Amino acid sequence: MPGYGILPADQGGGLLPWSWAEQRLRASQNYWIATVWPDGRPHLMPVWAVWDGEFVWFSSSLASRKIRNLQVNPDITLSTEDAQNPVVLEGSAQTVTETVGIQYYLGLMNAKYDTDYQLDFLDPTQNATVRVRPRWAFGLKESEFAGSPTRWEFP
Repeated sequence: MPGYGILPADQGGGLLPWSWAEQRLRASQNYWIATVWPDGRPHLMPVWAVWDGEFVWFSSSLASRKIRNLQVNPDITLSTEDAQNPVVLEGSAQTVTETVGIQYYLGLMNAKYDTDYQLDFLDPTQNATVRVRPRWAFGLKESEFAGSPTRWEFP
């Protein structure tokens, strides 16, 4: 973050552990999803999502703008809802159509949001179940702004 007075990694509060980011990814009620229109314009929308330790999962109607954008360009950025202590991920989205994957996501979502959606709720002819594998993530604590900004990279 050039120009913001950020301290070296070994000063201030120091770099954040990945466990800090995972805690926020699991706890966030809402996420912001950013995709790109085919003509290059940005598109930003809130969604419910779950982090399973490897992927962020969410769903949306096949007719939604975000899904139509992802069908053309799977690049995606998402963020937790807390702007004071954000975790931002950039990655690639993949639509899951296999029943076992959709059922897995439903189990995670039902547990997190205290819902009881059944498999027909995510009928792949009507709705997309999406998982995002992060390429990199960024987090910071507002209370330690100059010493906490941390970036993680994934293979």
